[in-house]
Amino acid sequence: MPINIPNGLPAASVLTSEHVFVMTQDRAEHQDIRPLELLFLNLMPKKIVTEIQYMRKLSSTPIQVNIELLRIDHHVSKNTPQSHLDTFYKDFADVKKRYYDGLIITGAPLDKTDFDDVTYWSKLQEILNWSTTHVTSTLFSCWGVAAALKHFYDIPLINREQKLSGVYWHKTTNSVNALTRGFDDYFLAPQSRFIDFPTNVIDSNTDLVILADSDEAGVFLACSRDKRQVYVTGHPEYDAGTLADEYRRDLNAGLNPIVPKNYFPHDDPSLQPRCTWRSHGALLFSNWVNYIYQETPFDHVYKTGE
Repeated sequence: MPINIPNGLPAASVLTSEHVFVMTQDRAEHQDIRPLELLFLNLMPKKIVTEIQYMRKLSSTPIQVNIELLRIDHHVSKNTPQSHLDTFYKDFADVKKRYYDGLIITGAPLDKTDFDDVTYWSKLQEILNWSTTHVTSTLFSCWGVAAALKHFYDIPLINREQKLSGVYWHKTTNSVNALTRGFDDYFLAPQSRFIDFPTNVIDSNTDLVILADSDEAGVFLACSRDKRQVYVTGHPEYDAGTLADEYRRDLNAGLNPIVPKNYFPHDDPSLQPRCTWRSHGALLFSNWVNYIYQETPFDHVYKTGE
């Protein structure tokens, strides 16, 4: 089944060109099925790029997923047209009385910013509290993981001396969990962060189940025991060229970045990188959506909360 996204969203034409079955709102209204209702809180600057990446992964499930886009504030973006935000994004006030099957909270370029200095920290905390009673399962990504760990477990921001950038091997530590069903014992996934997620810190200070980690990159995937919260520290949604774009951006900014590890052939940035994580990335999102589908009854009224 397809994903159902707002009419006119740029992701629709991109995914259609890739032969991904995208259903517009007009057509979805005539489908006699129980679709999943998913809210997407996009904290990334380049919102259109992020939309496409996540929606590409969410399309690899046979379940229809209706997606609504949420913004955290009305900050004027330098990377996304204001018309796009005004047309496709909702404010929290518009959705807080509703119930959703799933919520995705993306990362944000705030690795070295104290939470109290994040302009929308109090609003994000409100949304995090709301998610515990209004969402079946919430998936946190990268900085979103750090924010959730701080809010729910009071774990402070832990920074690495050097940015973790590249494609790393991770070990599946729990292969019978619904979220890791079908995972290989070891798999590759992109990481791009200064934030550290040490396995021993998360294991000692939370009740989360660690599903996959790495000696070099720390925890990659963890979840609450009821799977209502899913923590993904890496970027399985990344396109093949995303790490290259980030590397060249930082290079042009004079930041002297390290070459992303295990990414360019022979570690040569002049060569075309290869995507070695696409299948496991798709499997993770498919497992998450399938788990939510199994947990929510057909006749549960998520749109109105009645």
